[in-house]
Amino acid sequence: MKNSNISAIAIAVGLFVSAGAMAQSMSKDQYKSGGNVIAAEYKSATAACGSLSGNAKDVCKAEASGKAKVEKAELRARYKPSEATNYKVRVARADADYAVASEKCDDKAGNVKDVCVKEAKAAAVTAKADASVQVKTANANDTASETSAKAQSAADEKTMKAQTKANEKGADARKDAASVKRDAGYAVAKEKCDALAGDAKSNCVQQAKARFGKS
Repeated sequence: MKNSNISAIAIAVGLFVSAGAMAQSMSKDQYKSGGNVIAAEYKSATAACGSLSGNAKDVCKAEASGKAKVEKAELRARYKPSEATNYKVRVARADADYAVASEKCDDKAGNVKDVCVKEAKAAAVTAKADASVQVKTANANDTASETSAKAQSAADEKTMKAQTKANEKGADARKDAASVKRDAGYAVAKEKCDALAGDAKSNCVQQAKARFGKS
């Protein structure tokens, strides 16, 4: 019955992890629910260790504890995605692996045990160093991207200002051209009026002024 419960919880965790992996983010309630599932699995796993004895029991507890810590870190990373939370996941895995490996070394003796412990420690240090490099590289890339984006934004802003200024100049040029054309048109119309006399000429001039916007 106990094993059945553990399997059921493990399946629930697996489904939860799969759902979390597909989702871009999760709600606070989902985060709490995930934490409860992990806690329940850890409780069942440690209870199962009770049937063991000696170093086997210690290894079992280390495995249960490490698994829970990694799952909590992974849950947090899905809830609050960032390079920092992803880094903590990698550190949690390194610590969990080291805890289990070092417990297994207790089954050995003398120099063999010493070597085992050193290797476990070296593996943990290497994993954490790799995690540190990865987070620093990612942060550096983010900074570079941000700087590039700002530079591009500045360039785009300059381009936009230049284009706006060009448009304004174009509008002014078109306005000036229209004014010149009106003046030329008015000059032609007025010249035609000079062929007339009296009221006819006056009316002609007035019509020309109205047509070309002259006062």
